Amino acid sequence: MDFPKADTFSQAIMRERSMGPNPLKLCEELLGHAEMPAGSVVLDLGSGAGLTSALMARECGLIVYAADLWSDPSDNMRFFEGLGLTNRQVVPLKADATALPFAYGFFDAVVSIDSYNYFGRDPEYLGEHLLPLVKRGGELLFAIPGMVRDCHDDLPACLLASWTPGQLDYMHDMGWWRTNLSQTEGVEIVDMWEMACTREAWADWIECDNEYAAGDRAAVEAGALDHLSTIAVRLRRR
Repeated sequence: MDFPKADTFSQAIMRERSMGPNPLKLCEELLGHAEMPAGSVVLDLGSGAGLTSALMARECGLIVYAADLWSDPSDNMRFFEGLGLTNRQVVPLKADATALPFAYGFFDAVVSIDSYNYFGRDPEYLGEHLLPLVKRGGELLFAIPGMVRDCHDDLPACLLASWTPGQLDYMHDMGWWRTNLSQTEGVEIVDMWEMACTREAWADWIECDNEYAAGDRAAVEAGALDHLSTIAVRLRRR
């Protein structure tokens, strides 16, 4: 696939700041299905070390609030400033996904790359904590690490080469996520699909020089990607 926006970031930056399968490519593919004009105010939920927020602000002209529980907002701001971005373009903050400090209807859209499965598996999460923050007609776009088909009752050995059954409980297939999301009133499932860049994003990730990428390498090399997918979700608030 071609990634003209993701490719504006160096391989060194991607490898240094990635926290999972290449978030820049996942973000670019996801945004290609969205309706977010420049100037839209967007929540990047689970923004990690800021790569996706930087792409949306610098390459798409969006005003981004980069919310993450585990990353340092000051470190992320230094990263953004190093790319020429200001605090009028991207605002980093530390926030719990279940206690987001924003007014109802504040955002034109929400984007969440490689993180929604940590907090969104509770079917009440979307309606209670996230949807009220989005304007009516606004979009919510998720790239969710998942499975081609749920196989928790008979986990393949290749998956267990890197992950425990407990860790794999965070992974589900598209049907499971459709059931989960359809329980929320006031939201329309516009589209769901298996992302085309999954294998490429994983290949980029396991080349990174950090302990988490190294830990995932065994499963990927054993064939885990035959069972894993990235599930793209496009929702609209009614």
